[in-house]
Amino acid sequence: MAYSLEDLAALSMGRQFPYGVDAVVDLVSATGPVQSQTARSPFIGLAARRPGTTFDEVSAAYELGEIVRGSTIRGTVHTATPQQYAALGAATRVGQRTLWQRLLKLEQGNLDELWAATEEFADDWRTPDELEQHLYDWLVEHEGRNPLEGQPIGRYLTFGHGGLVRRPVTGSWAGQGAPVYRTLPPAGPVRPVDAVALHVRCHGPVSRHDIAWWSGLGLRVVDAAIESLGLVGVAGPAGRSYVDVPSPPPGRDLPGVRFLPEFDALMCGYDPAARDRFADPGHLRRLWNQNNGMVLPPLLVDGRITGYWRATGSARKRPLEVVWFAGARKPRVSELSEPVASLEAGLDITITGVTLTRESVSVGP
Repeated sequence: MAYSLEDLAALSMGRQFPYGVDAVVDLVSATGPVQSQTARSPFIGLAARRPGTTFDEVSAAYELGEIVRGSTIRGTVHTATPQQYAALGAATRVGQRTLWQRLLKLEQGNLDELWAATEEFADDWRTPDELEQHLYDWLVEHEGRNPLEGQPIGRYLTFGHGGLVRRPVTGSWAGQGAPVYRTLPPAGPVRPVDAVALHVRCHGPVSRHDIAWWSGLGLRVVDAAIESLGLVGVAGPAGRSYVDVPSPPPGRDLPGVRFLPEFDALMCGYDPAARDRFADPGHLRRLWNQNNGMVLPPLLVDGRITGYWRATGSARKRPLEVVWFAGARKPRVSELSEPVASLEAGLDITITGVTLTRESVSVGP
């Protein structure tokens, strides 16, 4: 047996677009943490995966603590269940440790003591300024110096170790309002291997390179986790071996049109060199601007990313432009009513009109 690209896409699609999920927290549990640098991404992504999901449902799940948000693996923001978030935090402490040590140059203290002190300090909601000052005070007290003085990275290091969650103090959960941070209560013992198991369950089949890129863990750590989980690889594209859970759900095709968010899991769940299970390399280059790291929200047609969409502005009523790449199948107007309705419900907006635009783009490697 060997996987083809089509096999990988179908099996992953069966995980990312599950049948019969009735609640937001269950959907996140099934599909995995949602990359959330753009605060609206969970609202759009969950609505695309379960049509009918509303802005109020996702907001309520945040308010109830059924899902949480914070900076974890690779220094990115993710939305996850508390159990998933704890696993991400464990992986972050391993994957980011070398960076922290290099930046802080700790001599007398150690990172675990600093992280524990930060979490004790954040037993209630704290502003970024309060967390930053606490970090500097700790460094002076325990190291006799502040190696981060005058460096903006210090603010990120206060909340980027995976132990704190955030919430907005201005605006909604779908906005980019000012945040405050608090320690996430322990969810039981967790290990970096739990993050590996989570990724395989939600995104599989995946290669060791996919897991390493997503988790921020080194390949040696990933290999050890795969071995400890007893996962057996199967040959696939690019000469790589792919692992999966023992009894994965069946794969599925996904006909029709979906509007995905920036940094969707169909792109960010996989090593950059292996994202062609869902898109042509040239299309991915157009969507992901390597100069500034920004991503256009993908257009998914028949299970392939073949364009992008935009509903710009902050008004409750706004137009929608749907762009498909030349050479790909043009979305039919009749196919747009359901994804438009999902977008409206997920963001609590009204689409005033839809424009279809064709764009030429190179599809070469």
